[in-house]
Amino acid sequence: MRILKHKQAIENTSYQYDVGDLARNLFHPGKGPDSLHKSSGITVVPNVAANPTIGAQLGIKAVAGRKLGDDPRTLMSVAATSASITTKGIIYFYVNHNVFTPGNKWNLQGNIVAAKTVSPDHGFGIGAGSNSGAPGDVVLANPTHKGYAIHSLYFNLREKVYKQVQDNLFLGAGMSFEVRRNIQTGDVAANNITPSGIYNTRFGFPQDHYSANGFLFNVQYTTRDNQNRAYKGIYFDAGIRANQTWIGSTKNALQFTTDLRKYISLSASSPETVLAFWNWGNYLISGAIPYLELPGTARDGQFKSGRGYTAQYFKGTQFNDTEAEFRFPILANKFISGVVFGSLQTANDLQGTKLFQTFQPGYGGGLRVLFNKATRTNLALDYAFGKFGNRGFFLNLNEAF
Repeated sequence: MRILKHKQAIENTSYQYDVGDLARNLFHPGKGPDSLHKSSGITVVPNVAANPTIGAQLGIKAVAGRKLGDDPRTLMSVAATSASITTKGIIYFYVNHNVFTPGNKWNLQGNIVAAKTVSPDHGFGIGAGSNSGAPGDVVLANPTHKGYAIHSLYFNLREKVYKQVQDNLFLGAGMSFEVRRNIQTGDVAANNITPSGIYNTRFGFPQDHYSANGFLFNVQYTTRDNQNRAYKGIYFDAGIRANQTWIGSTKNALQFTTDLRKYISLSASSPETVLAFWNWGNYLISGAIPYLELPGTARDGQFKSGRGYTAQYFKGTQFNDTEAEFRFPILANKFISGVVFGSLQTANDLQGTKLFQTFQPGYGGGLRVLFNKATRTNLALDYAFGKFGNRGFFLNLNEAF
């Protein structure tokens, strides 16, 4: 009876049309449609993109998804990897995974990143800075939204292991190591009179390197029906991060993080019609965080939040982002779908602005191309707008959340 209670219906994808079907019709027109059992869970695409953070990008990206074991309750495990180079001199390689063992007894989440980066910097805060106050505070707040380029070598190793303690409820722990070396601002003549230079001097960080190494303790609850693209369910994760100097961190710090997502299918006949909500936050409790590790725009785990702005365009020691998205099929075979979305970001600054006092909007729309119906993998093409002249094209595999 227990298995019947938790048994999940197998999704009927026979009427759906994906890129694999398109390739079969183009190159093997005589072959019949692939069955679900013959569909590969691996999707490989050119990693071609353009957005305000990276410029124009060329590379390769792969995502994979499958259920492990025969237990029908087991959630899909997913993984992704990418290697790319951009016109802004960024070289980026990563591998990440979110694996559920049979019966969801264990959940392993982690990533490896190695990169040569150019990080655009527009100051500390939520864009509400003023020209009043001490000169250092004005530079840090950057009320003119001047862009500074911060070059660095970046390495990240993170792994969390969760144990299921009740149905859908997990407790986890892990470690994360963020290391930056050869940090240089694009304006050498500024003599560290830049937002990052002022911040580093004020909080005691070296100008050219840092390490942010810490322990992770999390609780997770999930009922999502798919990790790539949920039609229904909820996901919640709350955690504590404790950076410690005795494991190599430049400074001690204690942070509280939250991630809440809700998916509502609006049609029984077309479950892909979904209203999705997302809220995530990161709050410093004590200590100090390196400037480039401050929570902010696109600093969520997948670097996809706040479309319409460059990464970390807004940032603070306290940060919260709320997003909503309406997803709907355009073609009856689900090959092409559409989305409209909006977001509100808020953060504190050091000129007196408090969290939830000032909000900055982002909004846009896009198309989805069904790349792999077996894993619900979409190619996401979005165009988004923000304030202060921000806008851009964003291309990804899978949804932003």
